[in-house]
Amino acid sequence: MGIEGLITELIHVGRSAVELGLTLASSGNLSARLPAEDRFIITTSGTWLDRLDANDFVEMTLQSDAADIKPQPSSEWKLHQRTYIERPDVNAVIHLHPQYTIILDALDIPIRLISMDHALYVRSIGRVDYLPSGSDELAAAAGAACREHNCVIPAFHGCSAVGDTIEMAYRRALNLGQAAQATYRTYLLGNNDLTFPPDHLERLSHALT
Repeated sequence: MGIEGLITELIHVGRSAVELGLTLASSGNLSARLPAEDRFIITTSGTWLDRLDANDFVEMTLQSDAADIKPQPSSEWKLHQRTYIERPDVNAVIHLHPQYTIILDALDIPIRLISMDHALYVRSIGRVDYLPSGSDELAAAAGAACREHNCVIPAFHGCSAVGDTIEMAYRRALNLGQAAQATYRTYLLGNNDLTFPPDHLERLSHALT
């Protein structure tokens, strides 16, 4: 897929994420790697995710520094860049600020994968202790967590979901957000341990391969 197609997909994701309450205004950032290259496109600084157009994206490389790029990329460009370096199989990073995910993590309540889709698409959730937004330290920690997990929660901040396509990365972000809501609701109902049975997931995975 060419750059125009990737931008069109990311525009759709941004609008959908805001409509579904997974983020607000300019909270969050989206990127996609150009096929078989060390280049990626990312939303620019301060852009509202439900109002994106083609002018709200800039191109970077895995070696770029934001100081050399106009307009400026999102303040979280280092997180995206480091994720692509750590995960050559990843072609999209969706970084959002879903309320339920942030609240549960802040309360030290683990998000449980309850439905079949939660378990199948999210699989496991990485976590990073609070580090300043946009910092080298956050990028390094999130990138390291991403080696083992396709969904990572930076504390008091939001979540990042990755995939080999934009569609898969967003599917994971959606399922993580729904898992957080389901965990919150079951917690209010007094259940603190309901999860999708791990042995069921193993059988399901074999059936899909």
